[in-house]
Amino acid sequence: MTRGARDESGVAQAAPPPQHGKPQAPYEGRGAGAPPVTTQGLPGWLDPVVEAAVKVRPTQLSRFLPPEDGRGRQSAVLILFGEGPRGPELLLMERAGTLRSHAGQPSFPGGALDPEDGDPHTTGPLRAALREAEEETGLDPAGVQLFGVLPRLYIPVSEFVVTPVLGWWRDPSPVGAVDPAETARVFTVPVADLTDPDHRVMAVHPSGHLGPAFTVESALVWGFTAGVIDRLLHFAGWERPWDRSRQVPLDWRA
Repeated sequence: MTRGARDESGVAQAAPPPQHGKPQAPYEGRGAGAPPVTTQGLPGWLDPVVEAAVKVRPTQLSRFLPPEDGRGRQSAVLILFGEGPRGPELLLMERAGTLRSHAGQPSFPGGALDPEDGDPHTTGPLRAALREAEEETGLDPAGVQLFGVLPRLYIPVSEFVVTPVLGWWRDPSPVGAVDPAETARVFTVPVADLTDPDHRVMAVHPSGHLGPAFTVESALVWGFTAGVIDRLLHFAGWERPWDRSRQVPLDWRA
């Protein structure tokens, strides 16, 4: 990815996983060897996302929140913003079709926390998000500036408790599918395409569930990933009016 023109957009500040229904406080966590989290030096177009991440409540991002009894597998994803030829963009990947969970789905890089990542309630998700992104896409974590953490969310079908970690691709590095058994492809999507009403639809799951989706880069981005992108666009003030009556059915394998 190369650096390119900027447009007006925004991103969030780092915070620990908040309590249900409460907004975030600035993230103060630092552990031995923990990746630093800072908003210093970010491009101005990320300011709205920084502000949104500080103020957003868990229930404003999703109706699926981590179980109160602590159940669920702790995991993290990296929401990585960069600048490309068409301005701000997001890094996504398509999961291999042979995986047990979320096969063939476009997603953020990420996965379950390993014991060496550390405390899942403090800096563990930071390490996990960078580690998984490197393992899946080959990116160099040294070129990524972490600047925020969104509230923890829940994916019922896989029982993952997910911490979305926000990053700025300060120094881009080559990326691609490292292990074809896990990753089918790696790609970037301009934010301009994600906000384009022509690329916005409602995905219809075989169960009947409706959710926001994006038709970009020869892919249908739906599910958890699309839901988080949808809410980020909304709370950052980037969302444009779009036709929610446009529906696209998912394949029966979804």
